Amino acid sequence: MTQKQVEFYNGNTIPTLGLGTFRVENNDECREAVKHAIESGYRHIDTAQTYKNEEKVGQGIKEGLESAGLNREDLFITTKLWMTDYGMENVQNAYEASLQRLGLDYVDLYLIHWPGDDKELIAETWKAMEALYNDGKIKNIGVSNFNVSHLESLLQEASIKPVINQIECHPYLTQKDLRTYLKAQKIVVQSWSPLMNGQILEDETVKEIAEEIGKTPAQVIIRWNIDEDIVVIPKSVTPSRIEENLNVFDFELNEDQLSRLNNLNKDERIGPDPEKFTGK
Repeated sequence: MTQKQVEFYNGNTIPTLGLGTFRVENNDECREAVKHAIESGYRHIDTAQTYKNEEKVGQGIKEGLESAGLNREDLFITTKLWMTDYGMENVQNAYEASLQRLGLDYVDLYLIHWPGDDKELIAETWKAMEALYNDGKIKNIGVSNFNVSHLESLLQEASIKPVINQIECHPYLTQKDLRTYLKAQKIVVQSWSPLMNGQILEDETVKEIAEEIGKTPAQVIIRWNIDEDIVVIPKSVTPSRIEENLNVFDFELNEDQLSRLNNLNKDERIGPDPEKFTGK
């Protein structure tokens, strides 16, 4: 099975599908999920400082690499900087602490997790991210949950553009305007909580399309992301679901099916609104 890769503007690539670990506790279930994902063919794992599970994610990576006979370079690992560590003085220490918890020498992608409401602080934080990137300590730097206004503000100060923006995105929240802007900026779109914690799997249109093509509702939503050029990181700790979520490279959705899914948009979020979220 060959996974599709998405290319960043800097020439590096990211696997279009990965394992998300949001709301996965720092325990053996987490370790086993990551290990099983790697054994099953995943090459992309996403975590964050604030998920408080980097240790077990790291153990799962180590065990998965060993059992699958892979090298570190075969995986794409993302973690994220939390808001309490924004600011020039804090970023490097926070990054090194994440590396220590993960048991890694580097991550492939480091993200500013939320934009918050202090533009100067974000600009300063980004400068510190750029320094880590320029020093070769991180392969790629990006942002998460940034709207157009946040990006416009950041790009005025940035020397290096983010390669990616990880946002809440699914057929109930298609984020069309933001995605159009990101495409024009050559910034890759990545979706978190693509399955809406399972809510969208109950949608009648999603179920109809799943029946039409002989796939599961989850596979339909994951494929919608891929066909819309969105990097996607569905979360699961269940071995059979981890495998199911990866089994999406033997079909494509047709134009009618994509259109029906896009028409489900109602700007409905399950996470916070980035314009209002301050992390406090």
